[in-house]
Amino acid sequence: WDDADFSRGVGTTFYQEFFTLNSAKPPFVLDVEAKIRRYMKTSYSAVWTLKITWEKAPAHTARTDTRRTSTYQAVLTTDGFRSYLLILYQDGGMRWDYGQLAATNVLIGYS
Repeated sequence: WDDADFSRGVGTTFYQEFFTLNSAKPPFVLDVEAKIRRYMKTSYSAVWTLKITWEKAPAHTARTDTRRTSTYQAVLTTDGFRSYLLILYQDGGMRWDYGQLAATNVLIGYS
């Protein structure tokens, strides 16, 4: 995870909110629920989900290179008791040059 820099007008942020308590669930929410059930090995039925997509986001600072962009997504969902966050990256899409970051002890991966 790192800071994106939209100051040069490169990249776009989109979001979509899904209220699904007592309503039909769109395919996206059904997919999120299935992922949580599969990965967490628990029953799960979302009542609210927020999807945020950063498309072609340049790394901080964009002054250096606005061509090396990344597309990624965060999905926050809750059943009213438990909450989950899924962070999804476009396949091969994390193209920020981490060698240019101010910190040199960066970690790429998951925990």
